[in-house]
Amino acid sequence: MRITIFTILPFLIAGFMLPDDNCGKLPPAGNLYDGPYVMYKNNMAYVHYIFEDNGFKTIQTDSFQLDQKANTSVRVASDEPGEIFTVPLQKVLENEKTEFPDVKKIFIISDIEGNFRAFRKLLMGNGIIDKQYNWTFGNGHLVLTGDFFDRGDHVTEVLWLIYSLEAKAKAAGGYVHFVLGNHEIMNMSNDFRYVHPKYMENAGLLNEQYAALFAENSELGRWLRTKNIVEKVGDILFAHGGISAELNSMDIAASKINKLARPWYPDTTFKYKDIKVELLFSDYGPFWYRGYYTGKVKATPAQVDSTLQLYKVKYIATGHTVVSDTISSLFGGKLFNTDVHHVKGFSEGLLYENGQFFRANQLGEKFQIGQ
Repeated sequence: MRITIFTILPFLIAGFMLPDDNCGKLPPAGNLYDGPYVMYKNNMAYVHYIFEDNGFKTIQTDSFQLDQKANTSVRVASDEPGEIFTVPLQKVLENEKTEFPDVKKIFIISDIEGNFRAFRKLLMGNGIIDKQYNWTFGNGHLVLTGDFFDRGDHVTEVLWLIYSLEAKAKAAGGYVHFVLGNHEIMNMSNDFRYVHPKYMENAGLLNEQYAALFAENSELGRWLRTKNIVEKVGDILFAHGGISAELNSMDIAASKINKLARPWYPDTTFKYKDIKVELLFSDYGPFWYRGYYTGKVKATPAQVDSTLQLYKVKYIATGHTVVSDTISSLFGGKLFNTDVHHVKGFSEGLLYENGQFFRANQLGEKFQIGQ
């Protein structure tokens, strides 16, 4: 079933439109402005698209019964005008496991912050996907270390691309890991200080609170709740911010960290019943910690070695804090910072292949990082 709603808001739309004989027909793909937002109510799903044409915004809503989810796809715009890609909805969403041993090829990106163009170019330039958004990385693993929300104006498109690549990667023997950062947690817990104004306006067009777009009754919200805040992939420990000395002292297994944290992703009370959970959501937790790079009390080599021993890995990779225009190696090659200024054109990913690390740019040029 398809319903087209024409929404008139003075601060968004400078004109006036009335439905005509084209009501119910899908507007041109080039006019897809935002979405889709897949929302659930009872045994039905509602797929909301927002289109824009010469300043006029229209909402189109499709619907389907939940038992048809596995047979349903949605359309998503890219950063290129008129270019879209189709995303089949996942039949079942399951919590991610924490450890993935014996992985030999990994590509790592962090802090895209709604910059679809930079994300797309990195993926295409380095053979992760082709121009039709198909997975071309074989049995390689793509690890995304958080902060793909906020600031930019293509957040929805970025999320759907990650979502779509998960199934494609698994079919080829590869994997996509989306390790949550502080901005993902913020968007689930009603901290919207960095949300692009576009999304607040669009929530109003949909007659929803912004929080509802990523709540437990939305597909993207349910999907985000399956993700982890730490993962071990091959010999690398991934966390958006890092592992503090305080967290080391708690001696919590990586899988236990995720199990403790997951129920609290959407919490807005900040009243934690467990001191371990309180630590995980504090400045010393995996998605807020900055001590590797800044602050009054900075991490020491002994702290980094303690983390490596505790989690039985050789390396740590984080995002969260920009320290250079390029990906950086610290603590004698044991720690990698992957947060760079994508929006300023300093866009890189970290490639781990054949036991070596490389900086890789949007052209696919690789520069070995010394160990």
